[in-house]
Amino acid sequence: MTPAQDVDLDIQNTGALPAPDAAPPTVSAGAMIVCQGVTKRYDPNVLALNNISFQIDKGEFVFIVGASGSGKSTLIRLLLKEMEPTQGTIIVGGRDISRLRPSRISQLRRNIGCVFQDFKLLPNRNAAENVAYALNVQGESAQNIRRKVPEVLSLVGLVDKMDSLPNQLSGGEQQRVSIARAFVNHPPLLVCDEPTGNLDPDTSVGIMQLLYSINRTGTTILMATHDREMVDKMRRRVIALEDGKIARDERRGGYSSQ
Repeated sequence: MTPAQDVDLDIQNTGALPAPDAAPPTVSAGAMIVCQGVTKRYDPNVLALNNISFQIDKGEFVFIVGASGSGKSTLIRLLLKEMEPTQGTIIVGGRDISRLRPSRISQLRRNIGCVFQDFKLLPNRNAAENVAYALNVQGESAQNIRRKVPEVLSLVGLVDKMDSLPNQLSGGEQQRVSIARAFVNHPPLLVCDEPTGNLDPDTSVGIMQLLYSINRTGTTILMATHDREMVDKMRRRVIALEDGKIARDERRGGYSSQ
Protein backbone atom coordinates (compact mmCIF):
# COMPACT_ATOMS: atom_id res chain seq x y z
CA MET A 1 0.00 0.00 0.00
CA THR A 2 1.14 3.55 -0.61
CA PRO A 3 2.74 5.12 2.49
CA ALA A 4 0.18 6.87 4.69
CA GLN A 5 1.56 10.32 4.07
CA ASP A 6 1.14 9.88 0.31
CA VAL A 7 -2.35 8.36 0.30
CA ASP A 8 -5.13 10.57 -0.96
CA LEU A 9 -7.68 10.21 1.82
CA ASP A 10 -10.12 12.77 0.50
CA ILE A 11 -13.84 12.25 1.07
CA GLN A 12 -16.67 14.10 -0.55
CA ASN A 13 -18.08 16.99 1.39
CA THR A 14 -21.78 16.22 1.64
CA GLY A 15 -22.70 19.57 3.10
CA ALA A 16 -21.97 21.83 6.02
CA LEU A 17 -21.73 20.13 9.38
CA PRO A 18 -23.91 21.39 12.20
CA ALA A 19 -22.29 23.87 14.52
CA PRO A 20 -21.53 22.47 17.97
CA ASP A 21 -24.57 24.17 19.52
CA ALA A 22 -26.94 23.57 16.60
CA ALA A 23 -30.18 21.61 16.87
CA PRO A 24 -29.83 17.81 16.72
CA PRO A 25 -29.25 16.58 13.17
CA THR A 26 -31.98 14.98 11.13
CA VAL A 27 -31.45 11.21 10.97
CA SER A 28 -30.86 10.15 7.37
CA ALA A 29 -30.97 6.71 5.80
CA GLY A 30 -27.20 6.87 5.38
CA ALA A 31 -26.45 7.44 9.06
CA MET A 32 -24.38 4.90 11.00
CA ILE A 33 -24.18 6.84 14.29
CA VAL A 34 -26.43 9.65 15.48
CA CYS A 35 -26.08 11.39 18.83
CA GLN A 36 -28.83 13.83 19.69
CA GLY A 37 -28.44 16.02 22.75
CA VAL A 38 -26.38 13.40 24.58
CA THR A 39 -25.37 14.22 28.14
CA LYS A 40 -23.58 11.94 30.59
CA ARG A 41 -23.29 13.01 34.21
CA TYR A 42 -21.44 10.70 36.60
CA ASP A 43 -22.42 12.64 39.68
CA PRO A 44 -23.61 16.20 40.34
CA ASN A 45 -20.05 17.49 40.03
CA VAL A 46 -18.78 15.38 37.10
CA LEU A 47 -20.26 16.15 33.68
CA ALA A 48 -18.48 13.95 31.14
CA LEU A 49 -20.57 14.89 28.06
CA ASN A 50 -22.71 17.99 27.79
CA ASN A 51 -25.51 18.04 25.20
CA ILE A 52 -23.51 16.82 22.19
CA SER A 53 -25.11 16.20 18.79
CA PHE A 54 -23.51 14.81 15.62
CA GLN A 55 -24.09 12.32 12.82
CA ILE A 56 -21.59 9.92 11.25
CA ASP A 57 -22.58 8.46 7.90
CA LYS A 58 -21.97 4.92 6.70
CA GLY A 59 -18.46 4.52 5.30
CA GLU A 60 -16.93 7.54 7.04
CA PHE A 61 -13.59 7.48 8.84
CA VAL A 62 -13.84 9.82 11.83
CA PHE A 63 -11.32 10.76 14.50
CA ILE A 64 -12.47 11.76 17.98
CA VAL A 65 -9.75 13.89 19.57
CA GLY A 66 -9.35 15.84 22.77
CA ALA A 67 -7.35 16.02 25.97
CA SER A 68 -7.68 13.38 28.66
CA GLY A 69 -10.98 13.91 30.43
CA SER A 70 -12.63 15.54 27.41
CA GLY A 71 -15.22 12.75 27.08
CA LYS A 72 -13.76 10.43 24.39
CA SER A 73 -13.83 7.23 26.43
CA THR A 74 -17.28 8.03 27.80
CA LEU A 75 -18.60 8.43 24.26
CA ILE A 76 -17.20 5.05 23.22
CA ARG A 77 -18.68 3.33 26.27
CA LEU A 78 -22.06 4.85 25.47
CA LEU A 79 -21.89 3.63 21.86
CA LEU A 80 -21.10 0.10 23.08
CA LYS A 81 -23.95 0.37 25.59
CA GLU A 82 -21.63 -0.25 28.49
CA MET A 83 -23.44 2.63 30.19
CA GLU A 84 -26.52 4.76 29.61
CA PRO A 85 -26.65 8.49 28.82
CA THR A 86 -28.14 10.76 31.45
CA GLN A 87 -30.21 12.25 28.66
CA GLY A 88 -30.35 12.31 24.87
CA THR A 89 -30.65 9.75 22.08
CA ILE A 90 -28.00 7.48 20.57
CA ILE A 91 -28.79 5.67 17.32
CA VAL A 92 -26.39 3.04 15.93
CA GLY A 93 -27.13 1.37 12.63
CA GLY A 94 -30.65 2.76 12.61
CA ARG A 95 -31.47 1.49 16.12
CA ASP A 96 -32.15 3.68 19.13
CA ILE A 97 -29.90 1.75 21.49
CA SER A 98 -31.49 3.30 24.58
CA ARG A 99 -34.59 1.25 23.72
CA LEU A 100 -32.76 -2.04 23.28
CA ARG A 101 -33.81 -4.83 25.61
CA PRO A 102 -30.92 -6.37 27.55
CA SER A 103 -31.30 -9.56 25.52
CA ARG A 104 -30.55 -7.59 22.32
CA ILE A 105 -27.35 -5.92 23.50
CA SER A 106 -25.19 -8.86 22.42
CA GLN A 107 -26.67 -8.56 18.92
CA LEU A 108 -25.75 -4.86 18.83
CA ARG A 109 -22.17 -5.68 19.77
CA ARG A 110 -21.89 -8.32 17.06
CA ASN A 111 -22.29 -5.47 14.57
CA ILE A 112 -19.58 -3.34 16.20
CA GLY A 113 -15.93 -4.39 16.02
CA CYS A 114 -13.78 -3.03 18.86
CA VAL A 115 -10.03 -2.37 18.85
CA PHE A 116 -8.33 -1.21 22.05
CA GLN A 117 -4.98 0.26 23.05
CA ASP A 118 -4.04 -2.75 25.19
CA PHE A 119 -5.05 -5.35 22.56
CA LYS A 120 -7.09 -7.47 25.03
CA LEU A 121 -5.83 -10.76 23.58
CA LEU A 122 -6.20 -14.03 25.48
CA PRO A 123 -2.61 -14.76 26.60
CA ASN A 124 -2.85 -18.55 26.50
CA ARG A 125 -4.32 -18.76 23.00
CA ASN A 126 -2.45 -18.34 19.74
CA ALA A 127 -3.35 -15.78 17.08
CA ALA A 128 -5.76 -18.08 15.27
CA GLU A 129 -7.47 -19.08 18.52
CA ASN A 130 -7.85 -15.46 19.58
CA VAL A 131 -9.63 -14.65 16.32
CA ALA A 132 -11.68 -17.86 16.46
CA TYR A 133 -12.83 -16.98 19.98
CA ALA A 134 -14.81 -14.03 18.64
CA LEU A 135 -16.60 -16.40 16.26
CA ASN A 136 -17.16 -19.10 18.88
CA VAL A 137 -19.00 -16.77 21.23
CA GLN A 138 -21.30 -15.83 18.36
CA GLY A 139 -22.16 -19.44 17.66
CA GLU A 140 -20.37 -19.77 14.30
CA SER A 141 -19.99 -23.27 12.94
CA ALA A 142 -16.61 -24.98 13.01
CA GLN A 143 -16.59 -24.99 9.22
CA ASN A 144 -17.05 -21.22 9.03
CA ILE A 145 -14.41 -20.67 11.68
CA ARG A 146 -11.87 -22.76 9.76
CA ARG A 147 -12.60 -20.68 6.66
CA LYS A 148 -12.79 -17.20 8.17
CA VAL A 149 -9.80 -17.23 10.51
CA PRO A 150 -7.07 -17.78 7.87
CA GLU A 151 -8.79 -15.30 5.54
CA VAL A 152 -8.78 -12.46 8.04
CA LEU A 153 -5.26 -13.21 9.34
CA SER A 154 -4.07 -13.08 5.73
CA LEU A 155 -5.81 -9.70 5.37
CA VAL A 156 -3.83 -8.28 8.29
CA GLY A 157 -0.58 -9.86 7.10
CA LEU A 158 -0.24 -12.51 9.80
CA VAL A 159 -1.12 -15.78 8.12
CA ASP A 160 2.39 -17.04 9.01
CA LYS A 161 1.84 -16.17 12.71
CA MET A 162 -1.34 -18.18 13.25
CA ASP A 163 0.29 -20.48 15.81
CA SER A 164 2.09 -17.74 17.75
CA LEU A 165 1.05 -16.78 21.27
CA PRO A 166 0.62 -13.07 22.07
CA ASN A 167 3.93 -12.95 23.99
CA GLN A 168 5.69 -14.21 20.85
CA LEU A 169 4.35 -11.30 18.79
CA SER A 170 5.47 -7.69 18.60
CA GLY A 171 3.13 -4.93 19.74
CA GLY A 172 2.18 -4.16 16.15
CA GLU A 173 1.49 -7.83 15.43
CA GLN A 174 -0.67 -8.10 18.54
CA GLN A 175 -2.68 -5.11 17.40
CA ARG A 176 -3.12 -6.70 13.98
CA VAL A 177 -4.52 -9.82 15.66
CA SER A 178 -6.85 -7.56 17.63
CA ILE A 179 -8.01 -5.90 14.40
CA ALA A 180 -8.46 -9.30 12.75
CA ARG A 181 -10.63 -10.41 15.67
CA ALA A 182 -12.70 -7.22 15.46
CA PHE A 183 -13.14 -7.47 11.69
CA VAL A 184 -13.56 -11.23 11.22
CA ASN A 185 -17.33 -10.91 10.78
CA HIS A 186 -17.04 -7.75 8.65
CA PRO A 187 -19.05 -5.55 11.01
CA PRO A 188 -20.50 -2.35 9.54
CA LEU A 189 -18.88 -0.31 12.34
CA LEU A 190 -15.38 -0.49 13.82
CA VAL A 191 -14.76 1.48 17.03
CA CYS A 192 -11.10 2.02 17.92
CA ASP A 193 -9.95 3.38 21.27
CA GLU A 194 -6.35 4.62 21.04
CA PRO A 195 -5.28 1.72 18.75
CA THR A 196 -1.78 3.15 18.22
CA GLY A 197 -1.26 4.38 21.79
CA ASN A 198 1.27 1.65 22.70
CA LEU A 199 3.04 1.52 19.35
CA ASP A 200 6.08 3.25 17.87
CA PRO A 201 5.52 5.72 14.99
CA ASP A 202 6.54 3.34 12.19
CA THR A 203 4.29 0.56 13.50
CA SER A 204 1.47 3.07 13.91
CA VAL A 205 1.67 3.91 10.21
CA GLY A 206 1.16 0.24 9.32
CA ILE A 207 -1.84 -0.05 11.64
CA MET A 208 -3.40 3.08 10.16
CA GLN A 209 -2.85 1.79 6.63
CA LEU A 210 -4.60 -1.43 7.62
CA LEU A 211 -7.56 0.45 9.11
CA TYR A 212 -7.74 2.64 6.01
CA SER A 213 -7.91 -0.51 3.87
CA ILE A 214 -10.77 -1.81 6.02
CA ASN A 215 -12.56 1.52 5.72
CA ARG A 216 -12.25 1.26 1.93
CA THR A 217 -14.32 -1.92 2.03
CA GLY A 218 -17.24 0.15 3.35
CA THR A 219 -16.80 -0.28 7.10
CA THR A 220 -17.41 2.87 9.12
CA ILE A 221 -14.51 3.65 11.47
CA LEU A 222 -14.70 5.81 14.59
CA MET A 223 -11.35 6.28 16.29
CA ALA A 224 -10.56 8.02 19.56
CA THR A 225 -6.90 8.99 19.52
CA HIS A 226 -4.11 11.18 20.88
CA ASP A 227 -1.95 10.43 17.82
CA ARG A 228 -1.50 14.00 16.62
CA GLU A 229 0.88 13.16 13.77
CA MET A 230 -1.39 10.49 12.28
CA VAL A 231 -4.50 12.66 12.44
CA ASP A 232 -2.63 15.48 10.71
CA LYS A 233 -1.38 13.15 7.96
CA MET A 234 -4.70 11.47 7.24
CA ARG A 235 -6.87 14.58 7.01
CA ARG A 236 -10.14 12.83 7.67
CA ARG A 237 -13.13 14.16 9.54
CA VAL A 238 -12.21 15.28 13.07
CA ILE A 239 -14.60 15.79 15.97
CA ALA A 240 -12.78 17.53 18.80
CA LEU A 241 -14.15 17.31 22.33
CA GLU A 242 -13.35 19.82 25.03
CA ASP A 243 -14.82 19.68 28.53
CA GLY A 244 -17.55 17.35 27.33
CA LYS A 245 -18.67 19.54 24.43
CA ILE A 246 -17.97 19.46 20.70
CA ALA A 247 -15.43 22.21 20.17
CA ARG A 248 -14.84 21.50 16.47
CA ASP A 249 -16.22 19.27 13.68
CA GLU A 250 -14.23 19.46 10.43
CA ARG A 251 -14.46 17.38 7.27
CA ARG A 252 -10.71 17.45 6.58
CA GLY A 253 -9.36 18.38 9.95
CA GLY A 254 -6.11 18.20 11.83
CA TYR A 255 -5.52 17.33 15.45
CA SER A 256 -5.60 21.00 16.42
CA SER A 257 -7.58 23.88 14.95
CA GLN A 258 -5.67 25.94 12.42
